[in-house]
Amino acid sequence: MKIPFGKYKNKNIEVLADDLGYAKWMLEQDWVGQKYPELFEEIKNLSKQSSSNLAEKSLKAKENILLSIALKKEKIEKYDEYPLSLPVVKNLERTLLHPHVTYIVGENGSGKSTLLEALAITQGFNPEGGTVNFTFSTRPSHSSLHEYLRIAKTGKRAQNGFFLRAESFFNVSTQIEELGVEKSYGGKSLHELSHGESFLALIQNRFGANGLYILDEPEAALSPQRQMTILTLIHELIKQGSQFIISTHSPILLSYPSSIIYEIRENGLVKTTYEETQTFDISKRFINDYKKMLELLLSG
Repeated sequence: MKIPFGKYKNKNIEVLADDLGYAKWMLEQDWVGQKYPELFEEIKNLSKQSSSNLAEKSLKAKENILLSIALKKEKIEKYDEYPLSLPVVKNLERTLLHPHVTYIVGENGSGKSTLLEALAITQGFNPEGGTVNFTFSTRPSHSSLHEYLRIAKTGKRAQNGFFLRAESFFNVSTQIEELGVEKSYGGKSLHELSHGESFLALIQNRFGANGLYILDEPEAALSPQRQMTILTLIHELIKQGSQFIISTHSPILLSYPSSIIYEIRENGLVKTTYEETQTFDISKRFINDYKKMLELLLSG
């Protein structure tokens, strides 16, 4: 069967087996199912079969999609203006990414979101979040950092992907509704769900095998129990060849064992362990002796 439109116009449908991201986009378009019902069903079957085959291969392979990030220092004349003035940026050396999960942690204002946003833009994601097919802009506010990042990749291509920003997820949900693609996100408008339920629906329904997922503070809407649910979903996706880069303040989400953790300090990104992070240390001290901590905090 030939594809009658789009970038693969007049090509056999089998070409979509190597571009599952585009196949998913086609399935998200209601007009495709209405105008080309037979094609729609064929794409659906091909996507299921290809995803299954890819997941099977991925269980035996652990190679990265993204290998490392670095700064194009040759392009920079001075570091005295934002975002280049941030310690995490001006001290950025070649930083290796884990094939499963890479965490970026640090205090508010340290540059976590700025770094993840820039990384997402280099991979074709919309600065406000979403898939690579999202092009909306509510209020352009992203920095120019993406222009100065050097990203090393492997030969492994991402077949799926999503940039999740907690702070602008409302805008992404609105865009999903306007495009009429709720089917791919659980069949219900994400605005009709609670904030936490919408995050869960996104990961359960839209994330898939061999994907690149950049998550900026996903715990913002999640209860501790839901955070543990998300960990199990991340684990299943990792077994299917997906790679995650996550910024978080949550000691629960930070606990995935097969990962690299980088903490932002005065001298930039520092590789550390789970129990050495400020996130873990402060949480542990508060929970272990919350009465004493409250006494100290409220004694003024």
